[in-house]
Amino acid sequence: MLVLVSVTLITFDERSGTHHITSGLKSVAHDVFSPLTSGVNDILRPIGDFFAGSVNYGSLQSENQQLQATIGRLRLQLNQTGALRQQVRELDSLEHLPYLGSLPLVTAQMTQFDLSNFDADITLDKGRSSGVLVGMPVVGAGGLVGQVVEASHGTATVQLITDSRSSVGVSFGPNNQTYATATGQGPGNPLSVQYIPAQTHLHKGEFMYTNGLADGEFPPNIPVGRVHSFRATVGSGAMTVTMTPVADLDQLAYVDVVQWEPKL
Repeated sequence: MLVLVSVTLITFDERSGTHHITSGLKSVAHDVFSPLTSGVNDILRPIGDFFAGSVNYGSLQSENQQLQATIGRLRLQLNQTGALRQQVRELDSLEHLPYLGSLPLVTAQMTQFDLSNFDADITLDKGRSSGVLVGMPVVGAGGLVGQVVEASHGTATVQLITDSRSSVGVSFGPNNQTYATATGQGPGNPLSVQYIPAQTHLHKGEFMYTNGLADGEFPPNIPVGRVHSFRATVGSGAMTVTMTPVADLDQLAYVDVVQWEPKL
């Protein structure tokens, strides 16, 4: 209908030469049919876009997959960079452990973390071939981590101080002359410190160190933890004390095995 009206107006205009009449008709026709044309375009345009999108869908999907792959690689690189920085910081901190003096060390990387409700062990990539033997202390950036309990030719198992089977002789107070025993209560839990008399002066955050007694299993003055809480136990004459490990046992990419044996 639109085409027919348009041709009629054009023919009438060209043959009659009555431009003033046809111009009025053109204006009226434009006013009448313009909304119709706009409506048709509104209907047909999404259909055209749909077919155009269908034709280009494969290309867009491929580009999207490539973009997602690129984002994934960048995220992986970022995570790896962060992990490498953490490892560098740990290795750097292991080179500055003043409490060990001149004791020989074997730096090892953790390869496995074994946790349960009460047990806490890690596996190292160094063993007897590197001089790592059962009974040797293991330290991290902050302080004592645990003790070697198994050693093969190329690996070793370390029992963390939070393990329920772990027991460490500690000292604290003026000149570190007060002695006690710290035992593990399971991963993620503070250590329990036992055999502290009720009248002992303590403060939260106080450091406790390995006592280094003659029959002890650790050299002296290695930081073990800081006092977390304490209270007198009614009727027992002793205090109930808990201690948080100084070493970050959740971040143990690298540790040092101290080549030390107690002097019995």
